[in-house]
Amino acid sequence: MKSLTIKELLLDVITGEWGKEPQGLNDIKVIRTTNFSNDGRLDLEKEVVLRTIDEKKVSAKKLKCGDIIIEKSGGSPDQPVGRVVYFDLKEDTYLCNNFTSILRPNRQKVVNKYLFYYLFYKHQTKAVLKFQNKTTGIINLKLDHYLKKLRIRLPSQEVQRKTVFVLDKTQELIDKRKAQIEALDQLTKSLFLEMFGHLEGEKQPLSAYCQINPSKKEAEKIDDDQLVTFLSMSSVSDKGEIDLSTVKKIKDVRNGFTYFKDDDVLFAKITPCMENGKGAIARNLVNGIGFGSTEFHVLRPKANVNSYWLYYLTVLPSFRRLAQKNMTGSAGQKRVPKQFFDQYKVVLPPIERQNRFAEIIRKVEDQKAMLEQSLTELQNNFQALLQRAFRGELFLDQQEQPEQIRGG
Repeated sequence: MKSLTIKELLLDVITGEWGKEPQGLNDIKVIRTTNFSNDGRLDLEKEVVLRTIDEKKVSAKKLKCGDIIIEKSGGSPDQPVGRVVYFDLKEDTYLCNNFTSILRPNRQKVVNKYLFYYLFYKHQTKAVLKFQNKTTGIINLKLDHYLKKLRIRLPSQEVQRKTVFVLDKTQELIDKRKAQIEALDQLTKSLFLEMFGHLEGEKQPLSAYCQINPSKKEAEKIDDDQLVTFLSMSSVSDKGEIDLSTVKKIKDVRNGFTYFKDDDVLFAKITPCMENGKGAIARNLVNGIGFGSTEFHVLRPKANVNSYWLYYLTVLPSFRRLAQKNMTGSAGQKRVPKQFFDQYKVVLPPIERQNRFAEIIRKVEDQKAMLEQSLTELQNNFQALLQRAFRGELFLDQQEQPEQIRGG
């Protein structure tokens, strides 16, 4: 197989353009790195800005289907600069901003998307690190040097197309799994509103139904060396999931951290975690006990209150919006005060209905766990295929047909 530099495979490298403030007439859509997803695709659900740009520049710099957009400024300590996205839109006019550049492959030499997948793989394996530098707080990619020094061993275009086919099909399955998981998340929210959205009866403060931030005195007599679960804010997702992998001795966390136990509901009180929906039911804690971030409020259900009902109430968008309005403190450090739970009033559903809701949710969670396991396997498979593709192992036989893609 031939070995060529990336530069040799390109028809052109086109710098981004920012232009001027929009004027309302003939403004052009400009893609920024905020529109980059980490799976190599454009995220146009995030705002695409409009800018006023000279017509000649638009004509010379507009994106074409099959272009690769590369990030040349940005990155972070955990994520190198040099992310790429594949531009596959055939309608409308887009440019990219001056933190990015367009790489336009030579179709006579390389299959566009094969080159994209190669650059995506090299970024994932952090091959870009030695081609970046940091100036004035921004990480920059030495793009010209990168394109001239990075080499690729090119198989035939038939093999390139087969490789793209396999990777695309695997990505489609990943997308399908993600959509199924998202549908289950939406189902639980819809089910809550269906079962509890129009209850009649006397409203009481939420704090009447649960103990807010229970005292850790009940943990004072526990042996110092007993192990407990520890949850930092990053251990709790905005989907109700918790990472239980961190375990500590109670003597190391008894002071200075928030105390909770199994079936308590955790509610992130600080911005932006609160607005993002962070929270969870504490379950499967080591020895039934946990300690964690002081930025959690703990809601402990009282008699006739099910943790599932309580948790799903606290993740309702309407609940979070009202909590946001009641935040106190300075910008960037705003928190939901404990008093909010005294002010928020709700009708308590019959415990039988709460329990029925919890039973349904547990079944949904079982389905979701199976889908998430499948998603992990598909993502691992995708990474393995990337490695095989660019180590020359995916289609060693030029006549080999694409592997069967399973798991519809």
